[in-house]
Formats: sequence, structure tokens, C-alpha cells
Amino acid sequence: MKIEEAVEICVTKKYAEFEGMATRSEYWWFLLFVIVIDALVTVAFEPLSGIFALAMIVPLLAVGARRLHDIGRSGWLQLLFILPVLGWIILAVFLARVGKTPPTPT
Repeated sequence: MKIEEAVEICVTKKYAEFEGMATRSEYWWFLLFVIVIDALVTVAFEPLSGIFALAMIVPLLAVGARRLHDIGRSGWLQLLFILPVLGWIILAVFLARVGKTPPTPT
């Protein structure tokens, strides 16, 4: 999956869809997109950064839940992010695991 596909799926097609599965590439490309765009918006005009971040909360949570479903876990495990360091590490390991969804041919 390419970054354009991941952004299109997460922002337009499955903005608030918490059911189903997401591939690793879909999740990580979308996360990279959000981080880079937020950094660029922060540099260009900081007040818009907060608006962009608020707009991206729902699709980030949705794709995170779908990613966790792909490895057979509950989307609620995203709450591990609340725990500093240890929770982040556990969540990153879960999100990086190989899932059930077969990779799409490129």
C-alpha cells in the first residue's frame, strides 16, 4: 500500500469506521502522514496545528482499532497509550505485529 492509498482510506472512506481490519502499511503510512503534516502546519501557522490534530483524532483512533483487530486484539487496547513508556512500548509492539489480513499486491 502506498501513502496516498492509506490517507484516502483513512480520511475519506473509513473516517470513523472502528470495525474491520487495517494492514500494517495502512496504519503506519497514515500515522506518518499525520505526524509530517502536523509538523509542517506547526511550522507554517501554529494555531492551525491544533485544528488539524483535532480533525485527525477520530481517523487515528479508527485505524488503530482496525489495526488491533487485524492481530486479534481489542481496539480498546489503544488506552495503553495513557501509560507512559511501558504502555507506548506494548502498543507499538502490538501495532507492528503481522496481522491476518493478506497483503495487497502492488
